Amino acid sequence: MVAWQTELFGESLKTKAGTASTEEALVGKKLVGVYFSAHWCPPCRGFTPILAEFYNDVKKRDASNLEIIFITSDRDEASFNDYYSSMPWLALEHSNQSLIKALKEKFGVRGIPTFVILNGETGEIIDASARNTVTESNGDLDDALSQWGVSA
Repeated sequence: MVAWQTELFGESLKTKAGTASTEEALVGKKLVGVYFSAHWCPPCRGFTPILAEFYNDVKKRDASNLEIIFITSDRDEASFNDYYSSMPWLALEHSNQSLIKALKEKFGVRGIPTFVILNGETGEIIDASARNTVTESNGDLDDALSQWGVSA
């Protein structure tokens, strides 16, 4: 595994089945999406279903193309859990507030929703405004993925 994943996201990530090591969850992924969002944010609640459909379509084609990690701005665990239940991807635990704060600083998050695409091998930022890329692709996976250097 490339060390950047654990350095950035910690040792484990929340999955739909419980938790997984960051190494296991991100191994072999070409792209890693970092999704900053919150239950209380109307634009987030509008974008999340669009991103979920996009994610599911990408995964159907080739599961190694993309993994997404939800980074919450929810104020409490119950809101986080409720919102995360609508998402098909991974998450950083709500309780990990110091890491959440560090990630927001690292990626210059000024507002939510913010979606950033990283190179799965190097951790380098490929698209700091990936929300726009997904929205503007209108469901055209080839368009979005090619902008990120991945052939669908």
